[in-house]
Order: sequence, then C-alpha cells, then structure tokens
Amino acid sequence: MTDADVLIIGAGFSGLGVAALLDRAGIGSLRILEAADDVGGTWRDNTYPGCACDIPSPLYSFSFAQKPGWTRLFAGQGEILDYLREFAHRRGLLDRIDFGAGVERARWCGDRWEVSTVDGKRYRARYLVTAMGLLHHPASPELPGVETFRGPVFHSARWDHDVDLADKRVAVIGTGASAIQFVPAIVDRVAGLTVFQRTPPWVLPKADRAFDARHRRLARWFPPYRWYVRERLFWRHEARAAGFVRDPAEMAKTTAFARRQLARQVPDPDLRARLTPDYSIGCKRLLISGDWYPALTRSHVDVRAGAAEVLPDAVVDVEGSVAVADVIIFGTGFDAHHNITRVEILGRDGRSLTDAWRDGGEAYLGTVVSGFPNMFVMAGPNTGLGHNSQIFMIEAQARYIVRCLRWMRQRTDAFEVRPEVQQTFLDWVQDRMMATVWQSGGCHSWYQHPRTGRNTMLWPDTTTAFWRRTRRARKSDFLASSATR
Repeated sequence: MTDADVLIIGAGFSGLGVAALLDRAGIGSLRILEAADDVGGTWRDNTYPGCACDIPSPLYSFSFAQKPGWTRLFAGQGEILDYLREFAHRRGLLDRIDFGAGVERARWCGDRWEVSTVDGKRYRARYLVTAMGLLHHPASPELPGVETFRGPVFHSARWDHDVDLADKRVAVIGTGASAIQFVPAIVDRVAGLTVFQRTPPWVLPKADRAFDARHRRLARWFPPYRWYVRERLFWRHEARAAGFVRDPAEMAKTTAFARRQLARQVPDPDLRARLTPDYSIGCKRLLISGDWYPALTRSHVDVRAGAAEVLPDAVVDVEGSVAVADVIIFGTGFDAHHNITRVEILGRDGRSLTDAWRDGGEAYLGTVVSGFPNMFVMAGPNTGLGHNSQIFMIEAQARYIVRCLRWMRQRTDAFEVRPEVQQTFLDWVQDRMMATVWQSGGCHSWYQHPRTGRNTMLWPDTTTAFWRRTRRARKSDFLASSATR
C-alpha cells in the first residue's frame, strides 16, 4: 500500500497542471497515476497526420510556464507533447508519476481514498483528483459488417502508422475536428478517398503561420512581450463568447465569414451544397482549417452521406451508394460523457459515481461532487469551451483546488460540497444554457447527454466569469466532518 496526501489520476494537461500548483503551494506529498508510459494525455495519444491545436500556441500553455519558443501560431501535436514533457521534467513531476498504473477502482473509506490499479497495486490518499480528460476514449460507430472488412480499420486517435496509405482507396467516416486535419494531410498519398459525413461542419479559415525570428527573439528575451501576445490573443478569443453564450444572433458575421470561405474554395455548386450545414453556426463544434475544402475538391475525392454498412471491400452510405475501400479510418470523436465513470468510483456510503451521473455529469463549479468527500474533478462537467483556451479553465480549477486544500486539510478530515449548493449551481447552469447557441433553436450535438438532452459538457458563460467564481473557496459551500466509517 502506497500512501500519499493527494492522489492524481492522469498525467495530461489537467493532471500535470494541478500537480505543479499543489507542489508550489507546499502540498508536496502527491502521486500521479498514469495508465500509459508517458505524459501528455490526448497529445500523446493522437498522432494522426496533421494533428495540431486549434487555439493559438501562446495561449495554449500554463500562464506560469509560458513557452517562448513556439515555432508556429498553431502548434502541432509533437510540439505540444514536447512542451508537456519538458514541463513535467522542469517541475520535478516525473519522479512522482507511476506509469502503467491504470486505475481500476477508487473507494472512499471514511477518512481516506483507497485506489487499486489494473496491475494489482494499491494506494491510499487523503484527497483524490481525477484528471482523465474529456477526449480520451475513442468513439467508433457500430456499423453492421465492420468485422468482415478485409483491410485495416482504425480510429484517428489510435492511428496505425504501420499501414501504408500510398495508392490505397481510403474511406474516412466522420467529419469532425480530427478528420479536417488528417484528410488534407493524407489526400496526396492515396489513390482514392471517400468521406462519409452525417452533418457537414462549419469551418472558418485557419490563419496559421510560422513565427519569424523577431517574434522568437522577443518572446525568449523579453517576458513582457510574451504576456502582451498572450493577453491580446486571450481577449480576442474572449470577445467571441457573446455569440455563443449570450446572443446567438451575434454569430451572423461569423456565419457570413464561413460561407464566403466555402464559396471561394468550393466552386462546384453541388459539392458546396453538400458541405453547407443546415444548423446554426456554433451549435456543433466550430472548426478552423484552410485546406479542408480544397482537399475535398480534388478529383480523386468523393463526399458521401453518412455510413450505414460495411462490406468486405467497401462502405455503403445511408443512401445505398457503395464506395470500394482498402482502408477505413474513423474520425468519429470521443465518448466524452463517460470519460471518468469508466473507472469505478465509490463515494460516501458506497455510492457509485456512475449511478450519480446516470443522467449526465454534475459537479459544483465542475470540480467537486456532493456525496464524494475529498474528491476533485479536473475538466469536469460544464467546464468545456467553444471559444477560448481550455488551459485557462484547467488553471482556474487547479488554483481553486489549491485554495480548498490550503485551509481544509488543516481543519477537517473530510469535506464535500453541500447538496443544495451544488443543485443551485446546476439549476443556474441549465437555465443559463437555454440562452446559448448550444441549446437554443433545436440544436443537437455530442455536447448534450444522449438520454436527457442536457448540455453537460460546456461552460455557459465567459471564461472570466468562471475565473471569478473559482478565485476563492467559500467555506460555507462545504460540509466538514471528522473521520467516520
């Protein structure tokens, strides 16, 4: 049995960020359990061609560990992973990580959390932090006949680099954030490419560029310049919140901007019609790319309706059209609604988090859950964003956890958010959500829980509003108690 004051599950952005801030606050008795053999989370797992961030690099980093040497405005997967590896090394976190430690079960035992891993190891900690990330478990549709397909089949998040796509006929199922990156990256290699889309995405131009020598020099040697660039990007993105969370009508200019790019890059009216969304912009994830549409206009590329069935050597769409294929690649996203509950987590009186979240994730400030003492959730329910950097939210949550632990660990054995406080917050979230583009006008997306239709993924306000709510921990929000079994 290994003992620690704080046990963190996951070594991606969330886990490393909260570990670094806890360590800086003097809460140094901590262990990080990571199922894989490296840090990085989603940036370790997603290695598909063209993988990159859709938030500018200077904004996609911790404020207390800004990287001066980003090579591009939108960094690629490898550069972001290197940033996280270097961050973990510089902060002395690597020695506190147990790699290959996939968590199987966590149970509250009256005064401590007891955690067991798939390899039979056991841990005990006063506090538990789940930092398993939203985009972790690939979601692949259960298409009839897929098991009979004679060629390679894989998900973009588990890219099979041993498969040579040269001169192959490739079927891509899905048109989400990953597909619009890897399709342009492989289009010149393949003999034929068929894209199966259920609903076309709204796509805005991606103004990517390499940073010139002057920028890199100033960023490295003049820290105020780094802050200037970061803050300018932050407020530019924050201004976009209005159209998402306050008045969807403000998205009219964005819609016109997206339509102009579509018209400019897709001259064929029939193809352009197939690529034009029939839902309000922002309802589903808004994507950015400058080469998605040009890739789809290539002579050896075809865009079809959603996939319905797989044959041994082909994919059939919902309209009955057959496309011969040698390789199938799923670009169908992730099962974000069950990212945490795949681990058995048992709180007070043996209550299961899976049962508590049967109708969707619920957490006060997306961070603490009633009935689960001394537990924190990073990137929890309703903390996702549609307009700004997720790292800002992660950092706000991490600082909130530090504030909670600073006073609670000296004064009480166990604490949990009051049920009425959590419910009041959840009522506010769902009421606020009704005014957003994600819930109004009949919008349907993966943000919504498949059974209840509630949006349990996104934060229905500005990031600065979340920062204001988490900048202090109110003792009156919590129930404190001495150790009981």
